[in-house]
Amino acid sequence: MLIRLTGLVAVEHEGEPPRHLSSAQAQVAFARLVLERTTGTSRDQLADTVWPQGLPDTWASALRSIISRVRAFVTSAHQKPGETPLIAQSGRYVLRLPDDAATDVEAAEMAVLEARQAHAERAHAVTYQLATGALTNLQGSFLPAHDGEWVQTTRERIGELRLTALELASLSASALGNEHHALRYAEEAVRRAPFRESAHRCRMAAHAAAGNRAEALRVYQELREMLAEELGIEPASRTQRAHLELLRGQFPQPARRAAAAPAAPDVDPLLIGAFEALPPPSR
Repeated sequence: MLIRLTGLVAVEHEGEPPRHLSSAQAQVAFARLVLERTTGTSRDQLADTVWPQGLPDTWASALRSIISRVRAFVTSAHQKPGETPLIAQSGRYVLRLPDDAATDVEAAEMAVLEARQAHAERAHAVTYQLATGALTNLQGSFLPAHDGEWVQTTRERIGELRLTALELASLSASALGNEHHALRYAEEAVRRAPFRESAHRCRMAAHAAAGNRAEALRVYQELREMLAEELGIEPASRTQRAHLELLRGQFPQPARRAAAAPAAPDVDPLLIGAFEALPPPSR
């Protein structure tokens, strides 16, 4: 059972068409109940999520109606009419889902966590597979029609997850000798977060891995000028080290495309230094 919270809110069962939740207010309530299903969500928290600009006079009865709609949706998705998966318990709403249930956001989080470990172990093929899988799960926007603190915080968390997956996909593609995808993922990360230095380092690594040292140096110079003009700062020390490695001609050595082993034992420091830790979120 996969619950999609990015793009169209839906529940998917293998071999069956997805079931969509059409009500906008029910969507945001359902999303919070799903993501907080281990602890539950209080009535006040749920109401503030549904009406972030202020509660209407009849919010209590309106919330009960929304809860009923979510309960009916989840019950039909379960296909077990005798069960009541959404219950009120100790002043909180608790959503009980099957043990095999997961959301696209949670699946992406797990994939990125495993991809980070694989990247640290230089298992580039595994990293690439996990990172691109996470990106597939995060193709849509999170509740684009909604606002409010909880929605915004969750949206930022998903955005950071997507950026990390893009950077991991780019770096692993560089290591595997797939220059086209390495550059494509890096440029997408830069487009989404123009001041994120780790994304620019991925662009540098992609060009360097393709043997285009001049282009890699140009990326650094553009970043340096942008940071100076917009923020009045110099690139971070990690970015400056990558620049020095380029100047010294220390090129990443891509793994052979036909290699069966996922890890490449000898990877240039530029590739490793380009992404020593994940995040950082901006520098």
